[in-house]
Amino acid sequence: MTAPIVSFRNVSYRIGRRPVLDGVSFDVERGETLVLLGRSGSGKTTALKLINGLIHPTEGDVRVEGRSTRDWDAVRLKRHIGYVIQDVGLFPHWTVARNVGLVPGLEGWDRRRTGEKVGELLERMGLPPGEFGERYPRELSGGQRQRVGVARALAGDPPLLLFDEPFGALDPVTRFEAQRLFLELRRSLHKTAVFVTHDVREALRLASRIALLANGRLEAIAPPLEFRRGETAEAREFLACLEPKEEEC
Repeated sequence: MTAPIVSFRNVSYRIGRRPVLDGVSFDVERGETLVLLGRSGSGKTTALKLINGLIHPTEGDVRVEGRSTRDWDAVRLKRHIGYVIQDVGLFPHWTVARNVGLVPGLEGWDRRRTGEKVGELLERMGLPPGEFGERYPRELSGGQRQRVGVARALAGDPPLLLFDEPFGALDPVTRFEAQRLFLELRRSLHKTAVFVTHDVREALRLASRIALLANGRLEAIAPPLEFRRGETAEAREFLACLEPKEEEC
């Protein structure tokens, strides 16, 4: 049996005496998309930072590829993981092609190999390199910038991708298109992903499994169909957002 790519083992993280995560345990299996669903302040983004080694647990252990994040070289761990955030974080004075080629450049790829990878990824993202490669981020729409951010995360061919509410700032139509692209990439590239959202519709659409966090604790973890049964009070609160009368969700 293949070992999970990420493991949380009784992980707690505190700021002072305040628990942000409290005794959380779960695995992320290879090839799956685990969606971390929860309200603001539930600990979702903290979990991503623990995986990426930006912070370390107060108690317990986070393991990536079977090795504690404390034992990884910090730079190697970050280059082993692709990270996509809501505001994208592109370098504004770099072209699209240079932004996407960041990690291959840091890894010492030659110019030809980097150019081929950048071109391949921009094509996958629906951004033909001849048209978009020499543009700057300010010349792109929000949805296009987000696609460049995903391409940059994929450029070093990492086995694990982290998404921190990447589509939250997009309009509904562009967000739907971005979700569809995500599903297409998952099918074609077979990457493992941990995806943070507070949108239950997005979670149900994208997840292999949904991990529901509430007040720093893991309330439930289940495939989408099973999650729809709403066995916990917090799950039922989120599922109520699917009803037309709950437009504020």
